[in-house]
Amino acid sequence: MKLRGEQLDGALKRALSPIWLVSGDEPLLTDEAAAQIRSAARAQGFAERHSWQAETGFNWREWLAGFDSLSLFSNQRLVELRLPTGKPGIEGGKTLEAWAANPPADTVLLITAPRLDKASLSTKWATAIERAGILVQTAPPPLERLPEWIGERLARHQLKAEHDTLAWQAARVEGNLLAAHQQHQKLPLMAPQRQSGKSVLLTLPTVRSAVADVARYDVGDISDAFLKADAARFCRVLDGLRNEGEALVLVLTVLGNEVRTLYRIHAGLAQGQRMFELMQKARVWDSRQPLVERALKRAGPDKLAWAMRMLSRLDRASKGLLREDAWDELKQLGLVLMNRASMQSTATAFL
Repeated sequence: MKLRGEQLDGALKRALSPIWLVSGDEPLLTDEAAAQIRSAARAQGFAERHSWQAETGFNWREWLAGFDSLSLFSNQRLVELRLPTGKPGIEGGKTLEAWAANPPADTVLLITAPRLDKASLSTKWATAIERAGILVQTAPPPLERLPEWIGERLARHQLKAEHDTLAWQAARVEGNLLAAHQQHQKLPLMAPQRQSGKSVLLTLPTVRSAVADVARYDVGDISDAFLKADAARFCRVLDGLRNEGEALVLVLTVLGNEVRTLYRIHAGLAQGQRMFELMQKARVWDSRQPLVERALKRAGPDKLAWAMRMLSRLDRASKGLLREDAWDELKQLGLVLMNRASMQSTATAFL
C-alpha cells in the first residue's frame, strides 16, 4: 500500500503493518513519520528496538541471519534499517524481497530512505515491500499551503496567528522546515500566558522577534516564481540564491531557458502554429502549460524581443566582461516580463 505522509496517522490507527518504508527528502517529515511508527509499535508491545544503517560493505546475509537467533526469544521487536542512498544494491534488494515474502515473527521492519524516484519505486524490492507492507512518501507542503502548515504546527502548542502573520513566517522559512520546527519550539516561550483550554493569538511583532530568515531556495524556485508572476517571491528567491553563493551563470541559464521558451512559442504562434504542438516541442509539462500561457500574455512580443537582447548582455556581464550588476539586472528583466517594471527605466540603466 502507498500512502502520503498526512495519511499515516489514520493508517496507524487502523493497524500496524509488519513492514514500513518511509521515504522523502525533508528530514523533519521523514523523522516525524518514523517517530509516529515507532510510537505506535511501542504502544502495541514492540519494546525491543534494533537499528542498522546499510552503507557500503553492509553484510546483508549476516543481517538477515541474525534474526533467526533472535527469534528464539519471544520479545516483539522493531527493526529499523536506514538506506542512506535509497539503493540497497543487488544483494540488499534480494534480501528485502526475501523479508517481504516471509517476514520474521513478532517483528516490525521500518526502512527509511531519501525520496525514491520513479525508477527506484519500480524495482523488485520496492514493489515487494509495497505489496507486503506500507510505503509512506513524505513531501514538504507546496508553497501555497505553507502558511496553513505552519498554522497546524502552532495549534499543537495552543497557538494561532492571523493569515498575514502566517504568510510572513512562511516566506522566511521556505525550503527549511526543520528550522521552522525549531522556531516553533521557541514561540510558546514568547507568547503571552494562556488560559487553560484556550489558544493564544500570536501577533506579528512577537513572531518577527522569534523567527529568523532561514529560507533556503533551489534554482528551480526562480522559474516557479517567474511563471506565476509572484514578484515578491521572485526577488526574495533571487536575493537568497545570491546570498547563498549560487553561481550566477546557473541562475541565468535557468531563467534564460524560460524566456527563450516563451520567445520560441510566441514566434511559432505568429507563424500560425498551434499552441499544443509548440508546448510539446518545447517540452513544457502539462501542469506548467497554463502558467506558460499566462506568462506569454503578460510578456508580449516587444518585451520578449527586448528580453532576448538583455540575456545576451547579461551573459557577458555574468562572465565579468561588463561592469553592470548582473544580479540586479536579471531581477529587473524578470520584473519587466511580469509587468512589474518598465523596459524604458531598465534599458536606461543598463543599455
